[in-house]
Amino acid sequence: MFSRAARAVAVTGLALLPLLGPTAGAAADGRTPSAAAAPSPSGGPHLEFDWDEVEVGGWAAVGITGMPAGWTVVTVTSPALEKPIRLTPERKGASHSNSLPGVNRGDVRGDILPGVYPATAASGGRTVATAQLRVIPQAPAQIRRFVAGPKGGTLGSTDSTPEVTVRPGGEIVVLLADENGAEEENSLTVTSKAFEEPLTIRTQSSDDPGCKCDDGATVYAGHTTLRDDIPPGTYALTVVSHDGEKTSTAQLVVAGEPVTHYRPWLIGGAVVVASAGAVGLVRRRRRR
Repeated sequence: MFSRAARAVAVTGLALLPLLGPTAGAAADGRTPSAAAAPSPSGGPHLEFDWDEVEVGGWAAVGITGMPAGWTVVTVTSPALEKPIRLTPERKGASHSNSLPGVNRGDVRGDILPGVYPATAASGGRTVATAQLRVIPQAPAQIRRFVAGPKGGTLGSTDSTPEVTVRPGGEIVVLLADENGAEEENSLTVTSKAFEEPLTIRTQSSDDPGCKCDDGATVYAGHTTLRDDIPPGTYALTVVSHDGEKTSTAQLVVAGEPVTHYRPWLIGGAVVVASAGAVGLVRRRRRR
C-alpha cells in the first residue's frame, strides 16, 4: 500500500568505520530512541533510504552507492527493522545497488517507539556505511466510506445505508474504505444485533463493487444474511480497525416482511415423502 510506504531519511554513511554510540532503544524499555551516525567522506559508500521517514509497522526501502569494484553483497541492519536487508549490485561491476523503489525493502517493527534509529551497512564483515532511519507514529485511520446495502446492489448513494431499507432475513454487503489502512490489517470484524454472528470483511473481496470513489483507499468488503426474527428498526453496524484504535459505526434500517428462505432439508424431505407415496401407489396397483 503505497500511501503507507516506508519513508526514511537519507543520511550519508562513513566508509569502513563502525557505528558510533549505542543503538536506539526499543519500545520495551520505554525510552525515546536516539542515534549517532558519523559523517561521510566524499567518494565513499553512501547509504540512503527512499523516503524521509517511515511509520511504525510500515516498510523501508534502502540502497547504497559508491561501492568499490568487486563487491557482491551488503547487509543493512537496524534496531528498527524486523530483519536485515540484503543489497546486491544492480548489474555486474556496478558500484550501486538496485535503485527501483520497493525492491530492496524491509519491514519496520510495529513494537518500537517513534524516533531516530541507526542503520549499518556491512560487507565482508566490515562496516562500510551508516545512516539514520527516522520512525514516526502510524498515521490515523481516514475512513472514507462505511456503508451497507442489498447484495447485488452497487453501494452507491441511493442503495446503501442509511438511505436504503432492507428486510429481515435479507442478504447485505458491508463495505469500509480507509485512506490510511493499517499495514498488514487484511480483515476486519463487523458486529451488529441484526446479524446472526459477527461478519468478517476482507481486502481483495469479490463483494467489493470497485467504485472509483474508493480509488487509493484500502477497501474491506463482505456479505452476510440478516436475522429473520428482528423487529423493524435501525440497527448499528460497528467495526474496529487500526489495531483497535479506530471505531466506526453505520446505521442500517430494517423494515418489511422477512425474506423467505427455503431450507435444503425441507426440500429433500418433501422429495422423500413424495417418493414414498409413489412407491405405495405402485404397490397398490400391482395388487389389483
